[in-house]
Amino acid sequence: MNHKIQLAYYALWIAHPVLQLSVAAVMFRRKLHRVFPVFFTYIVSQILIFSVLFPIYRLGDLPLYFYGYWVCAGISLILGFMVIHEIFLDVFRPYHALKDLGSVLFKWAALVMMLVAAVVMAASPSAKDPLVHAVFTLQRCVRVVQCGLVLFLLIFSKYLGVSWRQQSFGIALGFGGFAGIELGASALYSSGQIGQLTLSWANMIAYNCAILTWLGYALVKAPSKHVSSSLLMSQRWDQSLGDLQHPVAGDSLIPMFEGMVDRAFSRTNGDSAPAKTVVAQPTSHPIPSSGSLHLSLSPRGLASKT
Repeated sequence: MNHKIQLAYYALWIAHPVLQLSVAAVMFRRKLHRVFPVFFTYIVSQILIFSVLFPIYRLGDLPLYFYGYWVCAGISLILGFMVIHEIFLDVFRPYHALKDLGSVLFKWAALVMMLVAAVVMAASPSAKDPLVHAVFTLQRCVRVVQCGLVLFLLIFSKYLGVSWRQQSFGIALGFGGFAGIELGASALYSSGQIGQLTLSWANMIAYNCAILTWLGYALVKAPSKHVSSSLLMSQRWDQSLGDLQHPVAGDSLIPMFEGMVDRAFSRTNGDSAPAKTVVAQPTSHPIPSSGSLHLSLSPRGLASKT
């Protein structure tokens, strides 16, 4: 890089912590750090990572910068995946059963990604930096999940009552946009269509756009969820899933049939009670209750009445 291009590259790089510091300040002022604590931690961690990596890069210690970059990249990916989980919890906050199901799915997804990264790390030759291959594989997995999160919100937003002005949607949009550009640029770089410098520029610009998206959504007041027929459908999904999680006991048919028989008898007794009070004659025996009157009449009594 010549001097002007290098200055522009540094400007884009330094813009990261400046914009992130603005996002953190706005979130802290509007108390959004309580709503999205993991995302706030992610923003602060990126500022700290810049304060460590940028001086090392300027000093020219390339081996230390290389391993420091990939270790920090692994930390960022873990926090980024936790942010996705936090967004899902915020979206499914009114639906407790769906929220529990999403938490279980995310735990399994995290376990699968860690296993894939461990297998790649163990299968890579020692001369080709297995740590880099493991982090690179984990990075691709997280980027795919981030893109899928945006598609999920775009498709099911009307069913979940999520507005495009909501902070959850803005955080997902920033991550998903950056992930899509990074995946596309990496694919072009792997096929030899672009060089390393173009890849770095694309990632820098895309990440700055993501931070600007987060800043804009942090400044906008989130609207309340609207109630619609689609939202009621999601509530029915949540209720059905809750019934599956807490099923009724297996012998619940017996009480159900007993209730049906009791209602049938009570209806029959209510219809026949006035007629029996007219036919009955005074006897020396106490008169039974109306519910058992027709059971106390003997055949002899019926013959005498006829």
